[in-house]
Amino acid sequence: MLFRLFFAVTQIVVISHRGEHLAHPENTLPAFEAAIAAGADYFELDVRTTSDGKLVLMHDAKVDRTTNGAGLVRQMTFDQIRDLDAGAKFNAAFAGTKVPTFEEALRMAHGRIGVYVDCKDIAPADLVSMLEKTDMTGKVVIYGGAGFLKKVHELGPRLKVMPEAGSASALEHLAEELHLEVAAFDAGDFKDDVIEAAKRAHVRIYVDRLWREDDLAHWQDAVERGAAGIQTDKPAELVTYLRTKGSHR
Repeated sequence: MLFRLFFAVTQIVVISHRGEHLAHPENTLPAFEAAIAAGADYFELDVRTTSDGKLVLMHDAKVDRTTNGAGLVRQMTFDQIRDLDAGAKFNAAFAGTKVPTFEEALRMAHGRIGVYVDCKDIAPADLVSMLEKTDMTGKVVIYGGAGFLKKVHELGPRLKVMPEAGSASALEHLAEELHLEVAAFDAGDFKDDVIEAAKRAHVRIYVDRLWREDDLAHWQDAVERGAAGIQTDKPAELVTYLRTKGSHR
């Protein structure tokens, strides 16, 4: 008689940093569409608030680097932001691309992909309200400072808040206080003692593998050390690699 043993293979979540931004302007709808096409499980975006209270996507505090404008997002109106070109500076082929609203990105993602929300400058109540409005409360992870996330947790206890892991002791405290399901790691805190603290607390590890660490060797190292998710600038390559290992559907 032939017996077969089946072993569960850990499935790794792929997070596309600022969308697929190596070939598309970051934090724009084309970059998010490309992340979806690449097979990513989440795209990451950065949220800021305009002077008139609108939620828009921009990594930097200023619009200078990625658009044809200049100035602080916080000091500009939504109409001023919307008039900017967020694509031409990256590549002429993307000329006319607009700075998206947070709502536009969430509605694009709905039913297609999760969203990793990096809360740069947004009020907790505005964040929760927009997630409820777009029916995305169960489809996001929310990254931000511990104080900010405590307020988010109070407003939406079922939301998946995701602080930076920091130290082992800090993570243990946050895991209990915020009922964490997941924590964010980067090169600074992806250390054995912090990893073990996450495992003891049954907190999933989402680790950045960016810049010089965004390669096959570092991806495999992350998997071997217990990462449940990897944030990358190369979503298509990471998906392909994980699928060869049976670690991504």
